[in-house]
Amino acid sequence: MVKDPDTVPNPIDVHVGLRIRLRRKELGVSQERLAEAIGLTFQQVQKYERAANRVSASKLYEMARALDTSTAYFFEGLADTKSTAPSEPAGGQAHMQAFLLTSEGVELANAFPKIAPARVRRRILDLVRAMVDEEAQAED
Repeated sequence: MVKDPDTVPNPIDVHVGLRIRLRRKELGVSQERLAEAIGLTFQQVQKYERAANRVSASKLYEMARALDTSTAYFFEGLADTKSTAPSEPAGGQAHMQAFLLTSEGVELANAFPKIAPARVRRRILDLVRAMVDEEAQAED
């Protein structure tokens, strides 16, 4: 099935939306509070985070100020999109972006690096891999 390029969010918009959400979650700021700080509704912030709507330069600047960061923050980690098809997220990271757009994904991404012993992080990763393998075997 070929997706209509007019309905597929631009990979850069997806990336920026993800970064807005990550920064907001990092600071423990609700969508409502961010929206109020920049003069929008929380639904508009939701649309920006999901890349359903593009963020204007002026709103991105206001978000950066409200989230105590630079506008450059929202573009950090953005892969070279010249070699990427418009329907694919930059860097082929569709699964990771989808994961980080969930509340569980954000919470896990924030908590995991705080686990000091590397061996414990490795054991958690081994557990998750085993669970995925078990799920795949159950589907077969």
